[in-house]
Amino acid sequence: MRILGIETSCDETSIAVVEDGKKIFSNIISSQIDIHKEYGGVVPEIASRHHIKNIMAVLKEALDESNFELKDMDYLAVTYAPGLIGALLVGVSVAKGLSYGSGIPLIPVHHIKGHIYSNFIEQDIELPAIVLVVSGGHTNIVYMDEEYKFESLGGTIDDAVGEAYDKVARVLGLQYPGGPKIDKLYYEGNSKFLKITKPKVPGEYDFSFSGVKTFVINYLNKMKMQKKEVIIEDIAASFQETVVDILVEKTIKAAKEKNVKNILLAGGVAANSLLRKEMKEAGEKNGMEVYYPSLKLCTDNGAMIAAAAYYEVKYRGIEMAKLNLNGIANRELD
Repeated sequence: MRILGIETSCDETSIAVVEDGKKIFSNIISSQIDIHKEYGGVVPEIASRHHIKNIMAVLKEALDESNFELKDMDYLAVTYAPGLIGALLVGVSVAKGLSYGSGIPLIPVHHIKGHIYSNFIEQDIELPAIVLVVSGGHTNIVYMDEEYKFESLGGTIDDAVGEAYDKVARVLGLQYPGGPKIDKLYYEGNSKFLKITKPKVPGEYDFSFSGVKTFVINYLNKMKMQKKEVIIEDIAASFQETVVDILVEKTIKAAKEKNVKNILLAGGVAANSLLRKEMKEAGEKNGMEVYYPSLKLCTDNGAMIAAAAYYEVKYRGIEMAKLNLNGIANRELD
């Protein structure tokens, strides 16, 4: 089953050709990071305009690199939700046009499912599993059963973890995106420097990172008012250790409750080195196997969308999209 996957939910324009959810023939990613750096984050209108500018060139490059033509595809797949609505509409519009013009069926894919299935591209994973989805827009704990069905156990009630990273990085004077920079500074600082209180949340598997972020901001403001020097490495290390502790603790607890032995990390923050290390160690301690995608598959990409479409068709018999398919900014898993 050969699928062309299209991903434009945020600031990466990506198109890939993937066979049977595993074999990647091409996975072209046009990133806008350099464009949004000066704004300290993604500007939706600018992102949409660059998707329009880039998408047909990315499509051509993806097909050329794969050595296939559009007519060689069994299915097309596109991210339709959730994400920045303008960005989503670019991908959805192009996908519908390609599907209508070629007669190739179109599969609508939920963005979070794409991140989850990125684990399945390079690894054989036995279900059921607990999935921790962590990115700039999402923080969720998801139960995935043997029939490839999803149950959301909890999510963030305010900032997503990646969003909190970017905001803390900004007040520390670090350039966007902040996550990789804080991750690097962690190893240069004292993670016990700040005693950051872990927030209390109503749901057992819900998250809140607004308070953690505010704690750091208030501390920095206090030091500034007192004209005291701040060692940003120590602040970054303390922030990251607190966040990772919260993520690992709740994920392991969910895995125990659901009596599963496999844990998956998914999303851009799954690239975080401390999260990978701490989750792996906690998994081994509790007799659990921890999986995460290679770094190139953690960020938004077309290959994960094509892979998700493959599993949706094969195991869930998902209905093909019609021409009234639309982008949806906010949509929960099943």
